[in-house]
Amino acid sequence: MATYKLAAIFRNPTNYDEFLLVKQNPPPKYDDQEYDSYVDSDLWDLPSAKLSSLSNASTQVVLKGADACSQKLNLCKFDLNSALAEVFEQVGLGSVSDIEWKFLKFVEEPKFGPGFTIETVYVTGDLVGTVKDHCQWSCKETCFNLLLHAKPGGDRIGPLAVNGPLKDSLQHDLLKLPPTLHCQEYPPGVNIIPMGSRTAKPYHTTNLIIFAPGNIPVNYEGSHFVAQGDAMIVDPGCRSEFNKELAEIVAALPQKLLVFVTHHHRDHVDGLAAVQKSNPKACLVAHEKTMDRIKKDDWSSDYAIVSGTEEICIGGERLRIIFAPGHTDGHLALLHVSTNSLIVGDHCVGQGSALLDISSGGNMSDYFQTTYKFMDLSPNALISMHGRTNLWPKHMLCGYLKNRRNREDTILKAIKAGANTLFDIVAYTYADVDRSIWVHAASNVRLHVDHLDHHKKLPKDFSLENFNNSISQFTIQVGIFCEEVSVDLQRAFFLKVDLGILRKLHKCAFLGCYVSWCCNCFRCRYAVLCPKR
Repeated sequence: MATYKLAAIFRNPTNYDEFLLVKQNPPPKYDDQEYDSYVDSDLWDLPSAKLSSLSNASTQVVLKGADACSQKLNLCKFDLNSALAEVFEQVGLGSVSDIEWKFLKFVEEPKFGPGFTIETVYVTGDLVGTVKDHCQWSCKETCFNLLLHAKPGGDRIGPLAVNGPLKDSLQHDLLKLPPTLHCQEYPPGVNIIPMGSRTAKPYHTTNLIIFAPGNIPVNYEGSHFVAQGDAMIVDPGCRSEFNKELAEIVAALPQKLLVFVTHHHRDHVDGLAAVQKSNPKACLVAHEKTMDRIKKDDWSSDYAIVSGTEEICIGGERLRIIFAPGHTDGHLALLHVSTNSLIVGDHCVGQGSALLDISSGGNMSDYFQTTYKFMDLSPNALISMHGRTNLWPKHMLCGYLKNRRNREDTILKAIKAGANTLFDIVAYTYADVDRSIWVHAASNVRLHVDHLDHHKKLPKDFSLENFNNSISQFTIQVGIFCEEVSVDLQRAFFLKVDLGILRKLHKCAFLGCYVSWCCNCFRCRYAVLCPKR
């Protein structure tokens, strides 16, 4: 399944090398003085609009070459008129009928998840007239200068332009990828491939990131870099069934290969053994605390220990390593200097909030400090290992701060209301959240309580000792809760409640085993009560 978008490439008839870019509207403000003081720089991209399906046939704008898209998408079933009208409203000029439209191409997005992919139809036409202040004519040279010599706080170019008029000049086609995998190159030089992994829901993939600037040898002698290579991959965390594809990717890259891991979780390192087998000369780059947690069976070749203050050189391109604790105590981020794009590991995810791993040194104070560190960098794009690249980094990071502080306020409210065990606080704080994530959420709650204690915000009558003693009982209490749920499910069955409810609950990871058990009980009891004839 997919959602569809129409992107328009308006050409300047007096200079056909130029195309029109529109200043994009930023996300809504938070109405908070601190958060709203962090402002992302202007983002320029092609005018675009959602492409909706038609319920009934209607007269459509003539689109030359539309047949070229027919194998991928039948454009006759979509409302081109409304989409183009919205595009013209963004531009503020003329009408749809004034332009001779041509179909250019259809671009499919990789499956980042958790929702539908976004597929884009590109159309092109000449535009005559004086453009408005929020629009500007640009060309490939200008765009690539902004993209590849990016400055914090400078103008930015969006992905529609990169995948549209700039696509032919990208390095993506130099990568030899298995036909089963799809790659997105944005910003230029940063290749992102979502691969199936053992990650937590709602995600099913981890982004493999590839830097392969070219095959031109670089003289590294006398350099200050902690590691150098002709190519680099980041977080090879795919499941074993994708090892063949991963090995093919590695085999097609230069032999002088670096392998950078942001942290040690399985969905970020599961593919290390396959990488090592494909290229035994590859060098692993990781924090010391991450290396201590990586098994010898996963990696026994060359490696470089980093602390988070060093730089890497890949084919002449600089990448700055940034110590980014919070999710774990050895968590690292990576700044691609030329594009000013920031790879943040699991500090952020494309949708929802991040879970901190208390068993691996996760720390709420560190998490807040790392978030502010990222905002001070003013990245042009924020690349997480799960989900799409975020084009409004500061806004997203402020959203994470806001969410964590709101959770902490709720936890403090629960404690003041009398909750004194881990189960009571989790039940109060996450009452409106799917209970299947309570076990994972408990890690964040424990870290929030530690954070409140560190800042001396806990009530005087709250016993931290009793709270810590309750941790061992938490999973038992959650189990009892689920047993009560299973009894309710049995009762619901015999009261003839819609079985669709059970099926929905069965999709819940945590309750799945209980629902399965209930369903087996139902089948046995039904077989006794209603034997086959």
